[in-house]
Amino acid sequence: MSLHSVLAIFGLGAPELIIILVILMLLFGGSKLPSLAKGLGQSIKEFKNAAKDDTPAAPKSETKSDTKTGNN
Repeated sequence: MSLHSVLAIFGLGAPELIIILVILMLLFGGSKLPSLAKGLGQSIKEFKNAAKDDTPAAPKSETKSDTKTGNN
């Protein structure tokens, strides 16, 4: 799925993206945007790596004990 098709799903065109960028510039300032983008990119990368991680979990060992706990 390309970025264009994702943006088309949300109905975002060039004017909408420019407005969003201007709002972000006003809220965070130009100096913080690169660090925010870097953090977002790393978060997405970690999420994708965790989703791809298909290692099976270690089987749980079922141990049954003959001792009963409680008042008898």
